[in-house]
Amino acid sequence: MFNRLSTLDFMKKKENIIITGASGVGKSYLAQALGNQACMMGYKTLYYNTARLLARLKLSKVDGTYIKELTKLAKADLLIIDDFGLQAFDNHAREALMDIIDDRFNKTSTIVSSQIPVSVWYDIIGEGTIADAILDRLVNSSHRIDLKGESLRKGILKNE
Repeated sequence: MFNRLSTLDFMKKKENIIITGASGVGKSYLAQALGNQACMMGYKTLYYNTARLLARLKLSKVDGTYIKELTKLAKADLLIIDDFGLQAFDNHAREALMDIIDDRFNKTSTIVSSQIPVSVWYDIIGEGTIADAILDRLVNSSHRIDLKGESLRKGILKNE
């Protein structure tokens, strides 16, 4: 499946990828590998840690650059959102995520990686109507990869 995704056909079809699994199984690595492939093929690609992205957007509302930031995210051919759902969403985060996903829906591709199973995302996002809208746009047009296994970091720590 990953070899098929690495052709980036999912981007031509404006589809998304959701990569889930335990800490250390390679979610970020795979997302970044696809991002690197997209860059090498000339696609504009952005990578963000979810918490940092949402904090940045919260600050941009204060300084008046929110629309500019959203436009930058919407124009990227591929947006990678890493470590999704590690913290519960407040109203600002929910609204920003809705804006991002809505702007990109059926226009560009997004990769989301998360330790949290998709089945729990509704509760993490909170506020039913917004959670429904986000998940409907994001999950229904996604290839899902659920990684299993032990942390790849365990071997690194043992060799030190």
